[in-house]
Amino acid sequence: MVQSHNREFDFDWVDAFSQKPFCGNGCAVFYDDGILSDQSCLNIVRETSLVECTFLSSSDIADFRVRYFLSDKEIPFAGHPTIATAMSLISRGKHDNNNLVFETLAGLIHVEVSWLGDQIKISMTQPAPRFGLKIDNKILSTIGGIPEHSILCEPQVVSTGLPFPIVVVDSLETLKKVKIDFLALDKLRSTISENILMEPFWVCLTPPRENGLTFSRLLLQSSGRSEDPFTGSATGAMAAYLWENKLIQTPTFNAHQGDFLGRPGEAEVEVLSSSGNITGVKVTGSAYVLMTGKLKI
Repeated sequence: MVQSHNREFDFDWVDAFSQKPFCGNGCAVFYDDGILSDQSCLNIVRETSLVECTFLSSSDIADFRVRYFLSDKEIPFAGHPTIATAMSLISRGKHDNNNLVFETLAGLIHVEVSWLGDQIKISMTQPAPRFGLKIDNKILSTIGGIPEHSILCEPQVVSTGLPFPIVVVDSLETLKKVKIDFLALDKLRSTISENILMEPFWVCLTPPRENGLTFSRLLLQSSGRSEDPFTGSATGAMAAYLWENKLIQTPTFNAHQGDFLGRPGEAEVEVLSSSGNITGVKVTGSAYVLMTGKLKI
């Protein structure tokens, strides 16, 4: 018997923060025009086994409205899905200039598109950082299973659209050893007033590859995966934290992630400031359209 389907929606599966397939972080971009229910969106993310998917519809205040879903909840903003969404739109010819504006639950996100030969570069400007609660080193050492003295600076919750505890550690070897105690993380979350608090973003200033300044990891609790290959929203928050705490000497640098998973990714990062205040963070990456097709539901 041939199964009948009432609705079909275009989609692209895009690897963000890489020019090559199977690197960086994958995201499926669905053109559902706001038709799908929240539960359907959650089900789709679970079906893909990706960390996140985006769902696009029209907007009265921007070029497109973008919704970001994990496997268990909607979140206001996410970095690699923004890059992936822009790449999908470019590949489908759905924009006619080098600038895009996305309506998100975190506000309007401005995206710039540029070409360097055959390479497409996509830049998103994340909102001005919100510096939240500072957290005792001991709490994060317990959560990550690493020595307290290996944390270089007092961790802090920072958001450039999505809040992450930023934790800078002393070496790549320490970063390799991080293993999350999720009971301890739940205890931390119970003491913080954030509606959503993402998992800690672990950072070192000794990346395994050349031309990078930072290397990071995001070990996941609620997703279908145990670790995120590349985290664009946390990269923005990390950059603001490093600049605010004078841990970097230049506002522009390359950020790396994903090597331990065999999915190396890279972003060009620029901390934007005016009169000593950080006004935003620009995160730039490439992307590769891996698959395209139709969702039948």
